[in-house]
Amino acid sequence: MRGSCLCGGVVFDVRPPLRDVVACHCTQCRKQSGHYWAATSVPHNHFHLVEDRGLAWYRASPEAQRGFCRDCGAFLLWQPEGEARISLAAGALDGPTGLHIESHWFGEVAGDYYSPEGPPAAPTLAETLHGSCLCGANRFSLPGPMGAVWSCHCSQCRKLSGHYAASFDTEEEAMDWQARHVAEHITDGGSARGFCPDCGSSLYFRASDGSFSVEAGVIDNPTGGQISQHIFVADKGDYYTLDDGLPQAVGRD
Repeated sequence: MRGSCLCGGVVFDVRPPLRDVVACHCTQCRKQSGHYWAATSVPHNHFHLVEDRGLAWYRASPEAQRGFCRDCGAFLLWQPEGEARISLAAGALDGPTGLHIESHWFGEVAGDYYSPEGPPAAPTLAETLHGSCLCGANRFSLPGPMGAVWSCHCSQCRKLSGHYAASFDTEEEAMDWQARHVAEHITDGGSARGFCPDCGSSLYFRASDGSFSVEAGVIDNPTGGQISQHIFVADKGDYYTLDDGLPQAVGRD
C-alpha cells in the first residue's frame, strides 16, 4: 500500500498487516494536523521510504519525533523513541485501506468545537481567539467567536491533515500576528495552504477566489465554535464513519 504527502515530496510504501487506526486528540496532534490526527502503525521492516526529499522531523517531546513534508506541510509520521514501529497518517494512504478506527486517545483535551464521538458540544463563549503553531514560531489573535466550523473530507485536506480538516471562515485582515514564520503551498487550483515550516502545523487556507479560513485545531480554548457540516464527503476515507448526525454535502454549499 502506498502513501504520500500532497505534493509528492514524501512517498512511502507499507506492507500489511497494519494496525487499526487510533484517533488522537492531544494538543500536539491537534496543533499539527489542524483538527485531530488519525494514525495506523507498522513495524519498521514493513515501512519503506520511496521519496524523502521533502521529509522534515520536529521533536515536540523527548518521547517522539513528528515527520512532515517541508514543501506542502502534510503531517505524516510519528516515531516514538526506542520502538521498532512507526505511526503513519491514515489520511495519507492512497485507495481503500480496509481499516477502521479502533480507539480515541486523549478525548479529555479535545477541542471544544467538536466531540470525539457523537454530536458536537454546544458552543462556548469567546470574544477573542488566540492561535499558535506547535513550536510557537507563529502566534496570532483574531476576533471571536469561531462560529460555524466546516469539516472537509476532500483528498487535499486528508493528505495534509492526516485525517480530515476542520476550519472556520474569517477575514485575513482580521488576523493580528504576534509572531509570523509561514510557508505556503500553492495547489494546482491556485489556492494557498499556510503552514509552519519548522513544525509542520497547518494554519490557514486561502482559496483562489480570495476567501480565507483558519484551521480550528490551532486555536486555544475557548473558541465559541461548533462543527456544523461535513463537506466533500464523496472523498472521505474508508476507515471512519460520520455518525454525528450533521448535514453532509458532496461539495461545499
